[in-house]
Amino acid sequence: MRSFLNGPALVGLLCLIVLALLPLVIESTYIRHLIIVALIYGMVASSWDLSLGYAGVFNFAHLAFFGLGVYGTAVFAKTLEVSSWIAIPMGGIVAMLAALLVALPVLRLKGIYVILVTFAFSQLCLQLVLSQSDITGGSAGMVLLPPLEISDYNFARDGKLTYYYVALALFIAVAVFLRRLVRSNFGVSIVALRDDEDYGVSRGISVARQRLLTMVASALVAGIAGGFYTIYLRVASPEVFGFPLMTLTLSMLLLGGAGSLFGPMVAAFVLTFLSEWMQGLGQWRFLIIASAIILTIHFYPGGIISALTLLYDRLVRLLGQTEKARRE
Repeated sequence: MRSFLNGPALVGLLCLIVLALLPLVIESTYIRHLIIVALIYGMVASSWDLSLGYAGVFNFAHLAFFGLGVYGTAVFAKTLEVSSWIAIPMGGIVAMLAALLVALPVLRLKGIYVILVTFAFSQLCLQLVLSQSDITGGSAGMVLLPPLEISDYNFARDGKLTYYYVALALFIAVAVFLRRLVRSNFGVSIVALRDDEDYGVSRGISVARQRLLTMVASALVAGIAGGFYTIYLRVASPEVFGFPLMTLTLSMLLLGGAGSLFGPMVAAFVLTFLSEWMQGLGQWRFLIIASAIILTIHFYPGGIISALTLLYDRLVRLLGQTEKARRE
C-alpha cells in the first residue's frame, strides 16, 4: 500500500480527488461540460495509446471504433428502444466486433500498409453510415437520443452533475483497466514485440494473437466511450468519423506521450480547455496549438508526462536536500 501511494500514483490519486470535489465548488454547467468532454477524449486517447504507443501498431481505425460505438449505442437506444445503460456497453461490443473484422488483414501487414488498411476501414465505416440513412439518419445523423435515467430521475436535468460523476467513474474504470493490462504479462509481451519483434517471436510470443487482442481491447474502451459520448450529447453525427476529431485525438496522444498511458489523459484536459479558451482567435488557435505540440515534443520527446515526471523528480530532490540541510 505504501509503495502504491508513492510518486506519480499519489499525484494521480490527488487529481482524482480534486475532480471528484470540483462540482461541489464550480456550479457552471459550461465548465462541467468541458470536463466531461475532456474525460471522454482522455479515454479515447489512452485506449489508442494501447495499440499505437505500447504495441506499436499504426491503427488509424481507432476513431472508427469510437464512431461505431456512437452509432451502435444510438441504434440500440433509439431504434431498438434498449435502455441507455445497456446500449452504452453494446456500443463497446459493436466496436470489438469491428476490431475483429479489421484485424484479420492487419495481422500480417507492417508499417505503411497497416495505416492504409485501417484508414480505409475508417472511411468505409463513414460511407456505410451515410448510405444507410434509414437506420443512421445519413448526413443528418440521429438526434434526441434517450438520456440516462434511474426510475423517473432524468440525468439531463440536474446541470450535468450526474453525467459528470458517471463520466468520472467510467474514466477511473478505464484508467484502472488499462493500467492493469499494460502491467500484466500481456502488456510486457506487446511492448517486447514493439521493441524487437524477432526476439519476441523467438521467446514464443504470437504476433497475430497479441495484435488481435490489443486492437480488441482498445476498441472496447473506444466503443464504450463513444456510447457514453452520444448518450450524453443525445446526438450521433457522421463527424465522429471525420479527420478533425482523429487529428485532435492523435495530438492528445503525441502531446501527452505515446506509451505513457496517463500522458494522453492529461493532454486531453490541456487541449480541450486550451482550444476552448482560444475560440476567439479563430483559425489562429490551430496554429498556436500545433506550435505548442511541436515545441513540447522537441524539448520533451516523451510528451507532457515526461516533463511532469522530471518536474516531480526535481521537486522531490529539492525537498530531500532541504530536509537534509535542516537536520545538519
